[in-house]
Amino acid sequence: MAVKLDLSVLEPRLLDAVLDIARRVREAGGRALMVGGSVRDLLLGGMAVKDVDLEVYGIAPESLPRVIGKKYPFDPCGVSFGVLKIQHLDIDVSLPRRESKRGIGHKGFLIDSDPNLTVSEAASRRDFTINAMYYDPLAKAFEDPYGGVADLEKRILRHVSPKFVEDPLRVLRGMQFIARFGLEPAPETIAICRTIDIEGLPPERLFEEWAKLLLKGTEIGRGLEFLRATGWVKHFSELERLIGCEQDPEWHPEGDVWEHTKLCLDAFARHRTGVTDDDLIVGLAVVCHDFGKPATTRFDPVKKRIRSLGHDEKGVAPTLSFLRRLTNEERILREVPPLVQCHMQPFAMWKSKVGDAAIRRLAMKVVRIDRLLRVAHADDEGRTVERLGGSSDGADLKWLAEQAERLRIAAEAPKPILLGRHLIARGHKPSKRFGAWLDACFEAQLDGKFHDLDGAIAYFAEHCEKETT
Repeated sequence: MAVKLDLSVLEPRLLDAVLDIARRVREAGGRALMVGGSVRDLLLGGMAVKDVDLEVYGIAPESLPRVIGKKYPFDPCGVSFGVLKIQHLDIDVSLPRRESKRGIGHKGFLIDSDPNLTVSEAASRRDFTINAMYYDPLAKAFEDPYGGVADLEKRILRHVSPKFVEDPLRVLRGMQFIARFGLEPAPETIAICRTIDIEGLPPERLFEEWAKLLLKGTEIGRGLEFLRATGWVKHFSELERLIGCEQDPEWHPEGDVWEHTKLCLDAFARHRTGVTDDDLIVGLAVVCHDFGKPATTRFDPVKKRIRSLGHDEKGVAPTLSFLRRLTNEERILREVPPLVQCHMQPFAMWKSKVGDAAIRRLAMKVVRIDRLLRVAHADDEGRTVERLGGSSDGADLKWLAEQAERLRIAAEAPKPILLGRHLIARGHKPSKRFGAWLDACFEAQLDGKFHDLDGAIAYFAEHCEKETT
């Protein structure tokens, strides 16, 4: 096939290693082909390619380490699966292999490396046609046994073969690929996904695909719609309950909570910062921000409108339920739920023009007000995108951002000024009273009673020491 890839976009050190390994394989009588994501991304253009998978044909499994040579030390963990993970370089070198299903889940396979497989035979075990394209970096020859180029040009996500059903994780991979590359799933791929069960996939693997969806997706709503089309949304019941949950059309002309959430996630994707931890926390909060609506949505006969009073508070429990099926990472379980619980606070605080104490306490609750503002901004854009009737002026978000900056708590919660060491310096011995004293002084600090250490000590002397004398 007359397709040429511009390998010069690879980082020079990575490119040099790819070409050198390919030459070593050729000298040993084999052939090394680039395959998978690197080929796909090079064809798409305009994307950074940071890692390369090489598949080696015509070399016996026991000979591959020797062919690669001492120049490219590798991690031993993948050797039994026919994969050499090159150290200090994002290159995986593997042999074509046959896989047969022997158990449940994505690990339930018997793997047999076979260097004599044809490219077409090896490609049949891959997930999607856009990931089953091969490129010979030396001969500059392209191989596309399942029509991946045509599907990529038409932005179609299509599974390679009936073997697709053997790995349930591929459904979630489809979700994030659709969101990242703006793909439309082929009807037959939707149909085959509907026959696949989740098979007890471990949380860490589920989380990996959700993280890619949120950190790399440009049209995240498309990814969620794929979950719905394939029936896999049933495995995330908190999301499934959003489907058909009505909203007041005056405030939410976009439709039900499901449609709103998709638009919010697309808005989030447009404003990612590129800071992985922040984007992940905010993205998860946007996914979950209206989980409380199905339990609180009612028609108010007096106001003659649909309302979801208290949905922010009610959303905490389903948020934790959703997150715990994906991860046990304490930071995520600690920092996402408060953003859900408080996502209505920017508007409420602006409307009431609350004082500094309330804003400081909000910062204590959500850890970072700048993250909360991002969640609220996505919520606004998911409700008032231009094509649905205008856009919000964001006065509430601008006001809270200005107050948080003024108080220096936009990116971190207030920290206690008065510490135990200050009490010891005043001659107090550590005791049970320390905790009560420090808590009382911190509450006073949040209320604005003092702003520096001198003020903190003066407050302590008057309100704590004085009471004990």
